[in-house]
Amino acid sequence: QVQLEESGGGLVQAGGSLRLSCAASGRTFSNYAVGWFRQAPGKEREFVGGITWSGLYTRYGDSVKGRFAISRDNAKNTATLQMNSLKPEDTAVYYCAVGSNSNAVSDYRYWGQGTQVTVSS
Repeated sequence: QVQLEESGGGLVQAGGSLRLSCAASGRTFSNYAVGWFRQAPGKEREFVGGITWSGLYTRYGDSVKGRFAISRDNAKNTATLQMNSLKPEDTAVYYCAVGSNSNAVSDYRYWGQGTQVTVSS
């Protein structure tokens, strides 16, 4: 069992940056890949990016590639999503999840409650 809690969301102007954190409890966090997803009103949950259990490999959705970066610290049971050059279309609720190394929502077993990110133009 892994419990996840996101933090760091808020309101930012276009072009600004935010850093989201995902804190995990449970001793098996390091066994899982971490994925970040987002969901805007009326839209499906979208893969933002993911990082392998080791932290050695990351990948990103096309809409955030080059602007967002994911890292993790298994010793601290945390993962981070650094978001730069934010755009209004990045506005969504952001979720962290742990599970298989995949882009698919269904491959992630545990989810946080989400944190709101709003980017104003």
